[in-house]
Amino acid sequence: MDRKTNTSTLMRKTLMALTGLFLCFFLVIHLLGNLQLLLPAEQAKGSFNGYSQLLSGNIFIKIISYVLYASIIIHGIDALVITLKNKKTAGKYAIDGRAATSKWYSRNMGILGTLILIFLVFHFKDFWYQYKFGTLPMDEAGHKDLYTIVIAAYQDWWYVLFYVLSMFALGYHLLHGFFSAARSLGLYHPKYVTWVRNFGKVYSYAITFGFAIIPIYVYLTQHVVWN
Repeated sequence: MDRKTNTSTLMRKTLMALTGLFLCFFLVIHLLGNLQLLLPAEQAKGSFNGYSQLLSGNIFIKIISYVLYASIIIHGIDALVITLKNKKTAGKYAIDGRAATSKWYSRNMGILGTLILIFLVFHFKDFWYQYKFGTLPMDEAGHKDLYTIVIAAYQDWWYVLFYVLSMFALGYHLLHGFFSAARSLGLYHPKYVTWVRNFGKVYSYAITFGFAIIPIYVYLTQHVVWN
């Protein structure tokens, strides 16, 4: 591999690390907003719809959302390019034994990323597109009633299962991605390696189970009411 190729790969990994860390930050904010769905129904409806209105009407939030969309696209493209390049050198890993010692999710980041992409397509279609371009009813406060749309989606067991499995795919993606980003940005120093590993694991578990528990809770507590 020549110097130009090495530089290009390094730049892509650095850009993927930066966009990945931004997405990690966004996931925390998104989870905190979605946890409002665990409140009692009437309180959750007003709180969640008000939160959604705030996100759609604030100019600063709009700018952040454009950065988010760009980060998802750039992160996905860089991941695809790097994955294709890694496949070309797969034989080297078989010879030196690194493939045998790496975690299975590290070796299958492409598959996990594809599963997450499929989930995002459904997620954006069912919620983001509906909120932006659909005709949603209004709640008592005059806000678009996204809460009712979300609750209705979580009445189908297959959708809940799909959501939960997607969150576990995201969790494994984060486990590898967080450590990889730290290395790419030069933050994986031996002095802090234990702290980085522990923080990455706690973060990945918190995001995975935090998001996964929401549709399960809604299905178990409100499925009877809707049916």
